[in-house]
Amino acid sequence: MIKQRLKQLAKDEADHLFTLKPKVRPWYVGVVAALTIASTIFFGALFGELPTGVLASLGAMIFLNQPASGNVGQRQKLLFLLGIVMVSSFSLGLVAHNIPIIRMPLFAFICFSMVIMGRYLRLLPPGGMFILTASVIAIFMPVGWTEMPAKIAVVAAGSLYAWLVSLFYNLWIVRPDSEPVATNYRYEPGLLTESIIVSAFVVLALEVALWLDMPYPYWVPVSSYIIMQGMQLRTMWIKQLHRILGTAIGVVVAWFLLSLSLSEIGVAVAIFMMFVWIETIITRHYALAVIMITPLTIFIAEYGGGSPELSSAASGAYQAIVQARFLDTLLGCVIALLGGVVMHSTWLRKPLVTLEAKLFKKYASSN
Repeated sequence: MIKQRLKQLAKDEADHLFTLKPKVRPWYVGVVAALTIASTIFFGALFGELPTGVLASLGAMIFLNQPASGNVGQRQKLLFLLGIVMVSSFSLGLVAHNIPIIRMPLFAFICFSMVIMGRYLRLLPPGGMFILTASVIAIFMPVGWTEMPAKIAVVAAGSLYAWLVSLFYNLWIVRPDSEPVATNYRYEPGLLTESIIVSAFVVLALEVALWLDMPYPYWVPVSSYIIMQGMQLRTMWIKQLHRILGTAIGVVVAWFLLSLSLSEIGVAVAIFMMFVWIETIITRHYALAVIMITPLTIFIAEYGGGSPELSSAASGAYQAIVQARFLDTLLGCVIALLGGVVMHSTWLRKPLVTLEAKLFKKYASSN
């Protein structure tokens, strides 16, 4: 009996791992998103300012949060809000870098705000992944006070550019109905509790990475955040398995691409192709998307910061980067799984949800 159950469990997991889901959106969505984001990198490469172009692409990633419904006004309002959040998160990250004593409190605030906003607004994948990525990269970006305005302006310009492209995209390609649709933004029981738990474990992931003195600590909390977006423990387990396998293959891809010593235009082309792959496949198979998410995030973080190590083909620094990336992902996944167990346990979650309900009931009655 037990043997039969184990066989069935293995079969179910294999089905999840090797099955492609049906297409849920047109092919051109991924191409437009990739063109929008990669074009900022092309502009930077053409003018010999690749790090600036990559940094602008970070702001342009709000384009990936295109709503699935609503008229043009509703869609553009949401992206405008996310653009403000992107720039604010990046700015706070730079502030935290220059004032180390407030680094963790600021990151905790950013993380909690992003988690609760993503859940309340029901953001589609990638949710707040790239906004959180921008903030945590900024925390470790060697940028002083005098350089901050210029860096923030670049990210803001990228977000504004993505918003304008989105406007034309919605007006000419999507052409949604002019009538507004009813939004499903609302408070649900457990929203605050779940947001606190997710945020706590993402912050814990960064603390552990810093305690272990990991060379690229920002990937650990990002990995934890991505995994913990799953609403069910089984979903989190499947996503974790996909992420580990995808990252294992992805580090090989990253190692190969970095070993080519690409020109600045070559970097832009590589990032464009990776975005096309990710946006085309992510709704069908998460592990296949992660294969390219891994080298993509390495390219954005390292080239966006103007990494001197990557400018030297003979240095072999990329080997250390891809190895660290895989270890960071493993650590992030382990912490996320622990967080998932806590979030779906009754001994902690139930009393917190009960307390939350009482607080909201008391607040509602007082008003």
